[in-house]
Amino acid sequence: MLHRPAPDGPKSRPDEVRFLQSWLQNPLRTGAVSPSGRALARTMASYVDPKSDGPVIELGPGTGPVTAALLARGVAQERLVLIEYNPQFCDLLKARFPQATVIQGDAYDMKGTLEGRLDAPAAAVVSSLPLFTRPAQQRHGLLRQAFGLCCSRAPFIQFTYAVVSPVPLETGTLDAHRSPRIWANLPPARVWVYRSKQAEAVAA
Repeated sequence: MLHRPAPDGPKSRPDEVRFLQSWLQNPLRTGAVSPSGRALARTMASYVDPKSDGPVIELGPGTGPVTAALLARGVAQERLVLIEYNPQFCDLLKARFPQATVIQGDAYDMKGTLEGRLDAPAAAVVSSLPLFTRPAQQRHGLLRQAFGLCCSRAPFIQFTYAVVSPVPLETGTLDAHRSPRIWANLPPARVWVYRSKQAEAVAA
């Protein structure tokens, strides 16, 4: 799936090369051959309330386009907890966002990866993971882990190129909202926002 972002200054082309190299090495983990475009990143960040309390967790930040959009949205850098599997991307993220917490680890094992790392329930989870490469049961498991680490009704924000929800919807467990299609992104994308219907999140 080709994903060609809008021009983003001098960092854009080197970042595209890094993504392509990562995708060629492990396409199921990287999921895209280039970083998220600016319009898509802004849309994802728009669902995070910068005035809310607690850390903001980002899954699969890559080279950081959504991270930068979260900062532009008003989220303090020290609130960001970035989980990235690729160690080269982790080094890049640490250099670009020195006040954020960057963790090299498995986002699909959020609870284990973040054990002892959070000092409060998270305000939101923002994901650029290629969920369609994983079975539905694992996708639902990821959301359950996320909601268990979050404040009640905190959003799980996920983008997709597909026309259907990247997490199969289960009646009675999830509220789901989808954005309009973002035509400025190539290929066009959409953002899905999920919230647990449980009154209170389960403590991790």
